[in-house]
Amino acid sequence: MKYTSLFFLLVLALSCFSFESDNPAYNLFDGAGKQVSYKNMVEQATKADVVFFGENHDNPICHWLELELTKDLYDAKKDNLILGAEMFEADVQVTMNEYLNGYIKESAFKENSRPWPNYETDYKPLINFAKEHKIPFIATNIPRRYASIVAAKGLEHLDSILSKEARQWMASLPIVFDSSLKCYKDMLGMKDPSHSGINVAKAQALKDATMAYFILQNLGKGKTFLHYNGAYHSNNKEGICWYLKQARPKLKIMTISSTEQENIHVLDKESLNLADYIICTPEDMYKTR
Repeated sequence: MKYTSLFFLLVLALSCFSFESDNPAYNLFDGAGKQVSYKNMVEQATKADVVFFGENHDNPICHWLELELTKDLYDAKKDNLILGAEMFEADVQVTMNEYLNGYIKESAFKENSRPWPNYETDYKPLINFAKEHKIPFIATNIPRRYASIVAAKGLEHLDSILSKEARQWMASLPIVFDSSLKCYKDMLGMKDPSHSGINVAKAQALKDATMAYFILQNLGKGKTFLHYNGAYHSNNKEGICWYLKQARPKLKIMTISSTEQENIHVLDKESLNLADYIICTPEDMYKTR
């Protein structure tokens, strides 16, 4: 009877394990398409100067893993961790600091920081973790009003109209623009009556250059900067990564990208080498907005 009970417990345990592994919420791959562990990704992240978490903005697994990675990096790095995000624009940094330091209420922070529509579900947990543990959180993106000017009229027009005060919220102008990079080349064929493809690509480049600028402004020796952004901004180690490397060639950069597939057990060819680590989730995963 004793051995029969043990046998059934073993069968039940194996059945549960089989069920979980057959239908996971995500799989994690390295750039070559080999399945790897989350623990491996965390270990590599602790050794990097800058870690880019390239998310799909409306994917709940991405946002959960962002928080998990943040917690694990904090456990490893403590005061040597810095957080930053595309989702907050540089001109709200004062408001960000006031909230993190407890000087203003959350309602005032939300009113003045222009949070994204999915802030409550996806970015609030990151902000509050930073607040609780006194981790710097840097608003790295260019104010969208300036990026919109570039998309409509070009970089040269923006450079000619900006005040000294406005220039503090972006990378130094003029920026270097390399139209041969895939991340910008793909935009050159965009057809929009109000925007030319080249200006849209330059607006994207100005965002990337600005995020790189504020990362470097806040990255100290021995620190790890964890940056949350849309995957397109760091895929193929282009975008923000390219601008970082122009300024600091020896910087240790680790990238994470995100993709959605019907079958998440084998990484699709088009996702190979997108990043050092690729999070693969089911394409029918529910969205957060």
